[in-house]
Amino acid sequence: MTASRVLVLNSGSSSVKYQLLDMADRTRLAVGLVERIGEQTSRLVHTPLTGGGARREQTGPIADHGAALKAVAAELAADGLGLDSPELAAVGHRVVHGGTRFTRPTVIDDEVLAEVQKLVPLAPLHNPANVTGIQVARSLRPDIPQVAVFDTAFHATMPEYAARYAIDTEIADRLSIRRYGFHGTSHAYVSRATAALLGKAPGEVNVIVLHLGNGASASAVRAGVCVDTSMGLTPLEGLVMGTRSGDLDPAVIFHLARVGGLSVDEIDDLLNKRSGLLGLCGDNDMREVLRRAGEGDQAARTAFETYVHRLKKYIGAYAAVLGRVDAVAFTAGVGENAAAVREAAVSGLEELGLAVDAGLNSVRADEPRLISPEYARVAVAVVPTDEELEIATQAFELVTH
Repeated sequence: MTASRVLVLNSGSSSVKYQLLDMADRTRLAVGLVERIGEQTSRLVHTPLTGGGARREQTGPIADHGAALKAVAAELAADGLGLDSPELAAVGHRVVHGGTRFTRPTVIDDEVLAEVQKLVPLAPLHNPANVTGIQVARSLRPDIPQVAVFDTAFHATMPEYAARYAIDTEIADRLSIRRYGFHGTSHAYVSRATAALLGKAPGEVNVIVLHLGNGASASAVRAGVCVDTSMGLTPLEGLVMGTRSGDLDPAVIFHLARVGGLSVDEIDDLLNKRSGLLGLCGDNDMREVLRRAGEGDQAARTAFETYVHRLKKYIGAYAAVLGRVDAVAFTAGVGENAAAVREAAVSGLEELGLAVDAGLNSVRADEPRLISPEYARVAVAVVPTDEELEIATQAFELVTH
């Protein structure tokens, strides 16, 4: 029997999301979530996707990530999908920041884990939890490959002039200050899926990918290779997001400190957690922003227009970077579900070859689809992202080739 299953783990500071996939036919066998780890109200939701099993939920204290993964293992075992199965080929871990050291999926050993820990200053909210998930999974199955798949890796192909900030190079290099980009597994998956939707190989198309969730990022992908992306040293740069400001004059930070009297930590909190749509109108959920804007709420209308304005700027900028654009792909929660955002982002860009068909744009579907009219020079697509499948694919290919 050839092992073909991959368990994908996304470990957050107080949560673990997981999926078990069979890469023989790219099907999901189980999905689940453990949340509020470390609290008395911890919750595990597990859904088997084979054998007709029902969704199960348990609540009660789960002390730490070790206990969480053991609970996950027990749920999988109850469905005959236990971690001790000889069919398990690898565990794939989402790791947010790989710095310049990790530019492709990597089998984790002690040296790799130590290097990932060294990158914690670049992703203090994410990498520590990623490391914890890796450590626990290694203790549960030390005999099978544990593979790190990095959010930053897809963007490592950016040319130096796109990755550099125009600051003193000695300081930048010493402190690892450069543009890394994030959401890489999503951008990789969606750019390839968009090429497939057009009936072409990834190397034949140039795609602008718009990953629009609570966090949002854009990428310019030339012939399957990322040449620019909107997020930078951290996920704060770029588009307007749910709670993040996106692009900002750096002097705003000096002003907040000198005139506003805010500390570094207070400024960090303001720009990451109390800005974006939330800062503009008090709601970070695009559905609520659109509802309020439709009822004439001016703050919500301004928030929506600011969001769309920034989107248009990046579409135009990346059209210039690529020179030729074959498709613009919308993905993630907002990108896949908010027809009004897609329509507004493309409106007025007809000279760039962009247009959406109102009827096609209004359709809700789980499959990749075109929403541009036949006459449009550039395809506009909605492509549901699948970061778990991308992580599983990269991990499985690494350990079987």
